[in-house]
Formats: sequence, C-alpha cells, structure tokens
Amino acid sequence: MHKKNYQLYLFDFDGLLVNTEELHFLAYQKMCANHGFNLSWNFSTYCNYAHFSATGIQEEICSLFPQILKRTTWEALYQEKKEVYLTILNECSVSLMAGVELLLKWLEIEEIPCCVVTHSPLRQTLLIREQIPLLKTIPHWVTREDYTRPKPASEGYLTAIERHGNGVTSIVGFEDSKKGLASLVKAPVDAYLISSVLSKAQVAEIREQLGKFFFFHSSFQEFFGQGNSLI
Repeated sequence: MHKKNYQLYLFDFDGLLVNTEELHFLAYQKMCANHGFNLSWNFSTYCNYAHFSATGIQEEICSLFPQILKRTTWEALYQEKKEVYLTILNECSVSLMAGVELLLKWLEIEEIPCCVVTHSPLRQTLLIREQIPLLKTIPHWVTREDYTRPKPASEGYLTAIERHGNGVTSIVGFEDSKKGLASLVKAPVDAYLISSVLSKAQVAEIREQLGKFFFFHSSFQEFFGQGNSLI
C-alpha cells in the first residue's frame, strides 16, 4: 500500500525515532558500576540482548554478576537504571534517527494521524520532546503507564488502535527490534522493521521465528523510496 493511503501511523520510540539506545546502554553500565561491577559489553552486544528478548538484559546481567541480587532485587536495579537514564537525558542531547525529520514533517503536511507506542514512561518521553520540538507534532502517545503487558505482548499497540484508530482499517506500524516487532505483528497492521544494524540473515531469521510477513528497510529514508527491500 502507498504510504499516503495509510490512515494511522504507529511508531516505537527509542532507537526508531530517536537515537537513545546508546544512552540506555550507558545507564545500565552506570547502574552496574554503582554496585561495583563493570559491564564491559560493546554496544552491539547490548543490542542483541535488548532487542531479541523482553528479559535478555536482566538475565545476562544477573548471570554475569550473580552477587548483585544478594544486595537488592532486579526491580530495584531497574528503577535505579531509569533514574540514571533520566540524569543522562538531562546532560546529553538527543537527536532524531535518519529520515525521521522528513517523515514527521510529511505526516504533519498530509495531516495523517500518528501515535508512539513505547516501553518508556511518560516522564522520559517528555524530556526528549522538550529537546526535539518536532516530536510535539505527534499527537498521540501510549507510554508504559498506559498498558500492563510489555512488548512482545501486543497490548500497547492494541491500546493505541482502540484509543486513536477511530475505526480505520489501513494502519502501518514501525519497530526496530525483534521484541518490538513480535508485538507489532500481532496487531491488525502492516508491519515494518527499520534497522541499520541487523543483517539480512538476521532479518530472515526473525521472519522465520515470528512466522509473520513484514517489510524491512534499513532506514526511513529507504522507506521513502530509496529502495524497497521486502523480506
């Protein structure tokens, strides 16, 4: 379907619209350091754990540093990580991912509704929206407070469609990870995976594991016509 024919656009947030994934990685490293542990992953390793499983990061950190749970709980550690991340957001600048500025300006001109569906809490998204005013053109936001079951469950996207779909049937959604895509393909949408870090072999593996068809582009620039890779 042509991009103009979609009646609602749905987006993940971190790593898809904004380049915050490295900041999340840094927050996990600082959280571990606060407890005397050196999380020596590179960014690619972090992405593999973060993007392919809902509990991947938790399982790997607890496996690397089993002593950390003798002092506290994972829930407390994750809350600490979120606070560290907020501090980082206040100290660092965030920018849009490649092609996102073009996409958001086009959606605004065409007056096509759109909605972010994110695991991030409202407080985090508000800080980033203050840094990047163009994000304020997105009228609808479904943040972590708005649903119970996180990705890869589909509740976030179904909530967005129920609240903001207004009965439309032509809906498109975008994700940048297997975990998010697993959530998206369970909703009644055309699903796109947008990633510059996944290989074609990895994308093919994701399709086989999910058993669902989806489109794949390396960036939103490619989505706008500089290629049309279908996996």
